Amino acid sequence: MNTVTDYEMHLFHEGTLYESYRLFGAHLIKENERTYTRFCVWAPNAQSVRLVGNFNGWNGERFQLHRVNKEGIYSIYVNENMEGCIYKYEVITQDGRRILKSDPFSFFSEVRPRTASIVYSLEDYEWNDHEWIKKRQERNQLTEPMTIYEVHMGSWRKRKDESYLSYKELAAELIPYVKELGFTHIELLPLTEHPLDESWGYQGTGYYSVTSRYGTPKEFMHFIDQCHLNDIGVILDWVPGHFCKDEHGLFQFDGSSLYEYETHADRENLVWGTANFNLGKKEVQSFLISNARFWMEYYHIDGLRIDAVANILYWPNRYGENNPYGTGFLKKLNQTVITYDPSFMLMAEDSTAWPGVTYPVQYGGLGFNYKWNMGWMNDILMYMEASPEQRKHLHGKITFSLLYAFTENFVLPLSHDEVVHGKKSLLNKMPGDYWQKFAQYRLLLGLMMAHPGKKLLFMGFELGQFDEWKDQSQLDWNLLDFPMHQKLNAYVKELLALYKRSKPLYELDSLSRGFEWVDVNNHQQSIFSFIRKGKEEKEHLVVVCNFTERVYHDYRIGVPQEGSYQEIINSDHDKFGGSRLINTGQIQTERIEFHGKPFSVKMTIPPLGLSILRPVNQRKERKKNGQEKVRSHAISWRKRKPASLIDKESS
Repeated sequence: MNTVTDYEMHLFHEGTLYESYRLFGAHLIKENERTYTRFCVWAPNAQSVRLVGNFNGWNGERFQLHRVNKEGIYSIYVNENMEGCIYKYEVITQDGRRILKSDPFSFFSEVRPRTASIVYSLEDYEWNDHEWIKKRQERNQLTEPMTIYEVHMGSWRKRKDESYLSYKELAAELIPYVKELGFTHIELLPLTEHPLDESWGYQGTGYYSVTSRYGTPKEFMHFIDQCHLNDIGVILDWVPGHFCKDEHGLFQFDGSSLYEYETHADRENLVWGTANFNLGKKEVQSFLISNARFWMEYYHIDGLRIDAVANILYWPNRYGENNPYGTGFLKKLNQTVITYDPSFMLMAEDSTAWPGVTYPVQYGGLGFNYKWNMGWMNDILMYMEASPEQRKHLHGKITFSLLYAFTENFVLPLSHDEVVHGKKSLLNKMPGDYWQKFAQYRLLLGLMMAHPGKKLLFMGFELGQFDEWKDQSQLDWNLLDFPMHQKLNAYVKELLALYKRSKPLYELDSLSRGFEWVDVNNHQQSIFSFIRKGKEEKEHLVVVCNFTERVYHDYRIGVPQEGSYQEIINSDHDKFGGSRLINTGQIQTERIEFHGKPFSVKMTIPPLGLSILRPVNQRKERKKNGQEKVRSHAISWRKRKPASLIDKESS
C-alpha cells in the first residue's frame, strides 16, 4: 500500500517538500489490480478530522482520518476508486466547533457557488508540445522578442447567452486570434479556484485547482497544449502573498491561524479584505513552492507573474517596514523554480524601488527574470493624459525611465489595472477630439514598442475601446465594424510584426548599449528622438516621436551612419487613420553634424505621430546572367508585404 513516508513528512515540515501535491490531497492508488483512494491533509491544531461527501451522505462517522505524526498530518485510505466523488474535510476544532473545509490540495472543485472538492486524476493527458518545450529550453529569452496579451478568460468573448466560453472553445477562438495579432505570449489572470467572479481570481481558495468555471483540468491542459503548438507561451498570474477568507478555504483551516500569520496586524490585508500567508512558516513554504512546481509540471505553463510583490516585501500594516519572511520566501521560491527549469519565467508585479529584483539570488537579488516597470507605466500615462500644450512642462515623464531602464530586466505593462475603476480606457485617456485621440493612441503604442523592455497589453486595446474594461461582459467587438477602429487594428498588427522582425527593438533590451538618445532636450517642441541598436554594430533604428499637433517639414535629425535611410513605419499613414504626412522613398544622409552625430537627414515629422527609420544597408547580389544589382533590406521587407499595400504606398 502507498503510505505516507517519514521522509516526506520531514521535508514538508522542513519547508523543502517541493512536490507536496504528491503527498497531500486525494490520490487514486492502483495496486494488485485494485484502485483505492488516499486522502491526506495537514491540520495540526484539530481535535479530529473526518472525510465527508456525497459518497457517505456527508456523515463522517466511519471516515475518521488517522493522525500519522505529532505535527498534525492526517490520512485515510478508502478501498474503492472514488474518482468524481465530491468531498470536504470535517474538522473538529480544539474548542469543539465543527467546520467544513475544501481540500487545500484538491485538483478540481465544484462550480461556484458550490465549494466542495472533487476527486480527479491529472494523469494520462497526452501532451503534444515536446518540440515547444525543447525550443524554450534552448532559447535566451532576454534577447528575443516578447509581446504579452493579457487575458481575463471570463470576459474576452462570451456565448450568445452571455455564458462563459469553455477552455476548449477558448483554445479554438482565442489562440488563432492572438497568433494573428502577432503576440508571442498570453498572460492569464489567475485561474486558481476562487469563489467570487468579481475578484478576477486574485482572491483564491483552491491553489491546486484550476477554476471549474471554464471546464475541467484536462480541458485546460488542452488549451495550453494548443498554445504551444501555435508557438505561443503561457504565463499565469499567481498570488502567493494573500488568500480569500471564505469559510470553506484556507483561513482558520483547523480553527487556528494555520496558513496565515497569527497576529492581527500581520494577518489582515485591509486593502483587499484577505489574509496574508505566513511566509515564515516552513509548511506554508512547502505548500506555495510546490504549487509553483505543480503548474509547471502538470500544466506545462511557461511562466508565473507574481502578483502584489510589494505586499510580500513589506509588512502590510507596519508603514514600510521590510518583511524578512517575505524576502526570504521569494528568494527561496525563485531559486528552487529556476534550478528545476532555467527556461521558466518568473515575473514580479512590483511597484516598489526594491533593488536587484531581477538579479540572481547568489548576487544579492530576489531572483526574478523580469520586473513590471510600474514607474514607466505611471509616467507615460500621466504624460499622455496631459494636453499637448502642457507636455513641455512634463518632459521628464518620458526621459526619466531611461535613467533606470537597464537596472533590471523590465516588462512595460499597460495592464487591466489601468483600464478599470474609473481610470478610463487607454484610448479615452488621450486628450483632444476623435482624430487626435486615435493619433495619440497610435503614438503611445509605437513608443511602447520602441522603448527598451518587453511588452504587455491588456485585451481589448487592439479594438480601440472607448469604454473601460467591463468584467461582466465581453469586449466591444462591434467596434471593428467602424473604419477608424479597423485601421487601429491594422496598425497594431503591423506594429507587432515590425517589432518581432526588428532585432534592435529587443536584442539588447537590458543593456544600455542598446539605446542612445539623439535629442533628449527638445521640450519646447515635445519631440523625442533616439536610436535602438542590435548586436550587430551597424544594425540600428532611428525613432522620432512628436507629441504635439504641429507638422514639421525638412526637420533635421542626427544619424550615426552615412548612406540612406527608409521609413519602415509611420503612425500617421492614412491606412492607420492618419493624415499621410509620411516619408516615402529613401532619405539620403548629409555630411552635416547634428545632435552630436556625424551625419544627418531631413524628414517630415507628422503631427502626434511616430516615425521609425532604418538604414538601407546596400549589398550586392548576383543575377543568373552574371550582372550585379543593388538590393536593400528595407526593400526586401516591402516585398514581403501584400502587393496591394506596396502599390498604395508607391502611388
